[in-house]
Amino acid sequence: MIYELDGKEYPVIVEKKKNKNTYIRVKEDQRILVTTHYLVTNRQIMDLITRNENAIRKMIQKRVNKQERNEKFYYLGSIYDIIIVPTLEEMDIVGDKIYVKSEKELERFIDRKRKALFREHYEMYHNRFQEPIPMPTLKIRTMKTRWGVCNKKSNTITLNANLIKYSIECLDYVIVHELAHLVYFDHSKNFWNVVAKYFPEYKKCRRELKD
Repeated sequence: MIYELDGKEYPVIVEKKKNKNTYIRVKEDQRILVTTHYLVTNRQIMDLITRNENAIRKMIQKRVNKQERNEKFYYLGSIYDIIIVPTLEEMDIVGDKIYVKSEKELERFIDRKRKALFREHYEMYHNRFQEPIPMPTLKIRTMKTRWGVCNKKSNTITLNANLIKYSIECLDYVIVHELAHLVYFDHSKNFWNVVAKYFPEYKKCRRELKD
């Protein structure tokens, strides 16, 4: 099946199971995936998609934004063109261009900046907390579904390596979010009050990271 939305056609993939409910998702390749019960007809599925156009439009836009961020080179919220110059001795950033000797050299630069920047901001916000909290070990790794993880059992806080692609504000928000879990290990109103105390603009960054 094909569904047309905003002048563009999207393939509709239907998976029928013993589900009581019907679920709509958008895959990375922008196919619309519908999981539903065996007895639901194609017409009912298309009617359901039509009723949920706004939600589907948002899901598609998120996929487009994610693909763009993966295809282009983002560094601290800005897009750069990478210019490889094999004879270059030192890397240089001029406007929206990064001149570098090789891709490996660029990777090493990003890795160094990420470790130093994440550590600096982690310690800075930890020192700002007035509540008595421990100083968990900071870890950095690539994660597919989480921007940060607070693990009280192992006394660690893990930050997603891909935060280097986003603005400093987004990094700071995730750090404050995870540190706030050391005060309230939930997402209660009290928890969000702690987040807002140290990062008042957290809602803006939440939206940016969700997009």
